[in-house]
Amino acid sequence: MFTLKQPSMIIFGNKSAQNYSLPENSLVITSGGAKSRGWLDYIGLKNMNIFDSVESNPSLTTVEKILDKFKSNEYSAIVGIGGGSSLDVAKFVAFKMKKRKFLIPTTFGSGSEVTRISVLKVNGKKQSFHNDALFADVAIVDSHFIQNSSTEVIKNSAIDACAQSTEGYDSKSGNIYTKFMCEQAFDLLEDGILNKNPENIVLGSLYAGLGFGNCSTTLGHALSYVFSNEGISHGHALAFTTTVAHKFNKSKFYTRFKSLVEQFDFNSIYLKQNLSDAANLIQQDRKHLDNNPKNVSNVDIVNLLTIINNENVF
Repeated sequence: MFTLKQPSMIIFGNKSAQNYSLPENSLVITSGGAKSRGWLDYIGLKNMNIFDSVESNPSLTTVEKILDKFKSNEYSAIVGIGGGSSLDVAKFVAFKMKKRKFLIPTTFGSGSEVTRISVLKVNGKKQSFHNDALFADVAIVDSHFIQNSSTEVIKNSAIDACAQSTEGYDSKSGNIYTKFMCEQAFDLLEDGILNKNPENIVLGSLYAGLGFGNCSTTLGHALSYVFSNEGISHGHALAFTTTVAHKFNKSKFYTRFKSLVEQFDFNSIYLKQNLSDAANLIQQDRKHLDNNPKNVSNVDIVNLLTIINNENVF
């Protein structure tokens, strides 16, 4: 027996965000640059208040700042627009304010628009919050936004989605639905990357979110958070941590995933933290490690981190 959960409404297609009538008197949560990139004009919201200071790898403090600043206003809904960081903050704010959530991704990697997960830093450490009340009421996936995305944004987003789909497929909490969605997602993402087909990257990211959102990611994500805590972007970290995790797990996706990382030519990464301390911190991430297909010891984690630090991943 298994249970499937997802937003009650998912709207997909080019210009879908422009054509959808979002509720007026909404609070829009996004990152800096949303105005200059034309996102707000594109979605056509009127009578809106805006918080546009969501940082990369956002913290619970940002959520508290928004709640404190806007708690006295009566909003009809929360609209999150941007990358996974903006969507994660918007979901958590709406959850706390008990408002409807409309989520519009502008990067296509996190899958946040269709999951019950919000990842926020607490005391400087990444923590994932899981709750059905974090689901969007409406998720709007519009491929328009990928058209003007930089190569750097696309490669970090796409490898994030690839990591989620492949780790989700391998997860011990998976089922026939999640394995189907995750494998379809990776096939689409791989084609989109190799054949420069952005529509397949967008669709693959959506499928990945629906897949791993109903199971879990695994060792690669657990390893990645200590790098993100030191300022490495999430997708960049996953390029290396998921590669070594797939080799450790003997994943059927190891070779294909590694080839995509090599195609993107990511710069090497290095963890400054003491590796034994990092392993102890990673071991606390039971949401990911308990679903990994193999048991992982502290010695295993230190070895994997050493491989990354020594630039021996490839």
